[in-house]
Amino acid sequence: MRFGHRFGNRIYRVTALVVFLAAIQAAAETHWVGSWAASQQLVEPRNALGQDDLRDCTLRQIVHLSLGGARIRVHLSNRFGTVPLRFVSVHVARAIAPSSSKIETASDKALTFSGSADVTIPAGADYVSDPVDFRAAPFADIAISIYVETPPSEETGHPGSRATSYVLHGNHVSEAELGEAKKVEHWYFISGIDVAAPADAAAVVTLGDSITDGHGATTDANNRWPDVLAKRLQASDPTREIAVLNHGIGGNRVLLDGIGPNALARFDHDVLAQPGARYLIVLEGINDIGTLSREHEVPAAEHDGLVRHIEAAYEQMIARAHTHGMKVFGATILPFVGSGYYHPGSAAEADRQAINAWIRTGHFDAVIDLDKVTRDPEHPEQLKTAFDSGDHLHPSPEGYEAMANAIPLSLFTANNRAAHHAVRK
Repeated sequence: MRFGHRFGNRIYRVTALVVFLAAIQAAAETHWVGSWAASQQLVEPRNALGQDDLRDCTLRQIVHLSLGGARIRVHLSNRFGTVPLRFVSVHVARAIAPSSSKIETASDKALTFSGSADVTIPAGADYVSDPVDFRAAPFADIAISIYVETPPSEETGHPGSRATSYVLHGNHVSEAELGEAKKVEHWYFISGIDVAAPADAAAVVTLGDSITDGHGATTDANNRWPDVLAKRLQASDPTREIAVLNHGIGGNRVLLDGIGPNALARFDHDVLAQPGARYLIVLEGINDIGTLSREHEVPAAEHDGLVRHIEAAYEQMIARAHTHGMKVFGATILPFVGSGYYHPGSAAEADRQAINAWIRTGHFDAVIDLDKVTRDPEHPEQLKTAFDSGDHLHPSPEGYEAMANAIPLSLFTANNRAAHHAVRK
């Protein structure tokens, strides 16, 4: 009997070890693809929550997936924090609607972090939750509810959410509705949701400024041009497994910091580190051009230097993305003469034309000519009236739809992907 007991224990231990190793292998083999993402920045004081708002509070934020799946994991961020940031509890649930704090309580799941319900994120760091079984359809609206006890002095987030978030004192992460919550149109501390996806699934990263971030789009309507592109991809059988990640930041520049880090500085985080990223669309540069001569005109040499430096930055993006096996598509810069913010003159327009000519001449894997799509045929230095949000700088929802509809879906088909990988090997 003693021999049998020892033998039985050995079998149990070996079986448990096999199960444990199998679980590790299964986790390692999971193909994670980003389904939703937002670029992070140090939130400016005018967009930050007050210390009293964030003390002993539940922060419920609604995000809109592009690709669906049966398992998810959530990315949290303290990237611009200067001290560790602790979240006591983080939950996910299906939202009733993008413009409501209501959730489907039966879908509510507590997230864990290395098996723990709470998580402390070091200063300057991001954190990924443990995977959780959570069935989400394409374009599902997901509520991420975070309970914070102690507010951070510096807030990491994404002010240009074009989505309503809810702040309520106390721990209400599982409650069906936050009826008395304060409403804000910003995201805080959340940077992505990944889904477990088929092996051939992939993501498109859209790197840009406020035109990609969606200035001029409708709050809670998810009608930015990357949203419309995601809908088109999902509606087509050959591209149904392609997600779209919006990495636009309002006011962003290619070369210099402004609202958020410059595009090259955030490239590793926002492009190369994105799970499943296989494609990149670059639509950046309008703020560099506009800022150069916003206050006063500058010598021609400075205009020439700006053009050269932006083109060189594009080359850096292409080289770095290609090293990681990604295809890079260059989008031409939209017209903006008439903008009261930048009031561009002939020199700024010449800069835009020179950069667009460079984009069109074979440097990228493909060109997406959004200038051609959005310009007024009679006044090509200006946005088409039907596509203008009213400030002569940002497109309207109709303009964003036209931009997304101009992108050939053939760029993302399986044959194109296979040909690309064959070339890169």
